[in-house]
Amino acid sequence: MSKSLFKNYIYEFDKNEKKILVTFCKQAIKQMSDDNKYYEFVKSFQSIIDKIDSSGSDVIKFTKDEKTKLTFQLKENIKFIREQTKKVWFIKRWLYKSMLTQYTALMDNHFKD
Repeated sequence: MSKSLFKNYIYEFDKNEKKILVTFCKQAIKQMSDDNKYYEFVKSFQSIIDKIDSSGSDVIKFTKDEKTKLTFQLKENIKFIREQTKKVWFIKRWLYKSMLTQYTALMDNHFKD
């Protein structure tokens, strides 16, 4: 099995997935914007938001850098939410379960390597 030299970073998102991605990126920017060492992450997430907002169609093309930073951040967020659901009470668990379902569906449908 040979590894492909060029990967396709064109993704097709529906309206709900776009909304989840924009919300996720805005949340990440808000958390990382104060620290200068996360400047590249903030720049990538801002670029993703701009591409989603400016795109009239459902097809969006990411750069390799944007895709890797987005998948890394999604994986870390999923791992954090899974840990938190074991520690919290019913109402917070219900909210976390909704976010976890959305993020895992996004990872499984589009960013699974």
